[in-house]
Parts: sequence; structure tokens; C-alpha cells
Amino acid sequence: MIEYFEKYNHKLTDALLQHLTIVGITLVISIVIASVLTLLIMRSGRLSAIVIRIFGSVYAIPSLALFAILIPFTGIGMNTAVFVLVVYNQFLLIRNFIAGLDSVDPQVIEAAVGMGMSPTRILLKIKLPLAFPVMLAGVHLAVISTIGIATIAAAIGAGGIGTILFDGMRTRNPVKLVWGTILAAGLAIAANLLLTGIEKLAARKFHYNRGGSERAQPGV
Repeated sequence: MIEYFEKYNHKLTDALLQHLTIVGITLVISIVIASVLTLLIMRSGRLSAIVIRIFGSVYAIPSLALFAILIPFTGIGMNTAVFVLVVYNQFLLIRNFIAGLDSVDPQVIEAAVGMGMSPTRILLKIKLPLAFPVMLAGVHLAVISTIGIATIAAAIGAGGIGTILFDGMRTRNPVKLVWGTILAAGLAIAANLLLTGIEKLAARKFHYNRGGSERAQPGV
């Protein structure tokens, strides 16, 4: 184990950086697309349910099968991997984005309308801040899911940590398998701990701000 790391640490580092690149590009594109789609469908409960159901059906397709379906059209490599991961993430992100916005108390919205606030201002100043903890939970799920599925994407030449695992299986090298597992699991655990901490901070800030608003109401 130690000997392999000392001799091939550059390969492990390169694989980790490739994996982070895939995850980073995927998340940026996923969040942008999910945000736009959420804005387009959030006013219609029926349309929201249809869109979520469609992406849910796609999410149920095994990743290797979806990779194989797209290879004739998009080829092998990172582009296909990112495309599939972005599509998968839409289910997790849109579902939580819509749930977060729907969780906002209608009475709060009515009060804002009564104060003459525009729909855009209500969205930016009230809905998004109140929905943020739930929306962040969706991002959390998308990050962990992307890290895991991106490992499988090495099978189509996308690179990343999965190359070490697949190479270890191909050559029956237990050291590579162990290091690949350590990197994949370690990255997922580190991301989970980081995002869990951010979620707790966001929830604490949300409750603090809501409490402050409630205490301020009697004096208005």
C-alpha cells in the first residue's frame, strides 16, 4: 500500500483531480439548468409533477445502460459522462427546489403581496431565502450521487477515480482496488461532512432570521 503510493502518487492525484473536474463541471451545469427549469414550471403544480416524473424515470435507468445508449451519439469520454450526470441530477435538484419553494408559508406570501411586493421581489427576498435549506439538501444529494456515478463513468473513458478501480479489477491488483476504494469513499465522505456542516449553518441562520421576524411582528 505505502510502496504503491510512494511510487504512483502522481497517478492517484491525477485521477482525483480528474474526478473533481467531472464533478465540478457537472454540478455547475446541473444547478444552472435545474434553476431555469424550476423557474419555468414552479407556478404549475401539474407541470412540475410531470417534469419531476420524467426525470425520475430517467434516474431509474442504470448509469452504464444510459452511457451505452449515448455513446453512438456523443462518443466516449468526459462529455458523455457529464451529459448523463447532468440529466440524472435534474431529478434530485428540481424535486428539492420545487419542494423548498412549495414549503414557504402561503400567509407569508399573502402578506408580501399585500405590501405591494412584485412577484420577482417576493421570489428573491422571501421564497428563495426560506426555501434555501431544502434546496441545499437537493444539492447535497446531487453532489454525493455525482461522485458515485462519476466513478462508473471511467468505464467509458471519462477518467477519474474509477480508472484505478477498473484497472485494478482488470489486472486483479488488490492494491489498486484498495486505493481506488479509499479515494472514492474518502471523497464522498469528505463532501458529505462538508455539505452537512453547511446545511446546519444554513438551517441555523434560517431559524434565527425567522425567529427575528416573528419577534418583530407585534411591534409593526
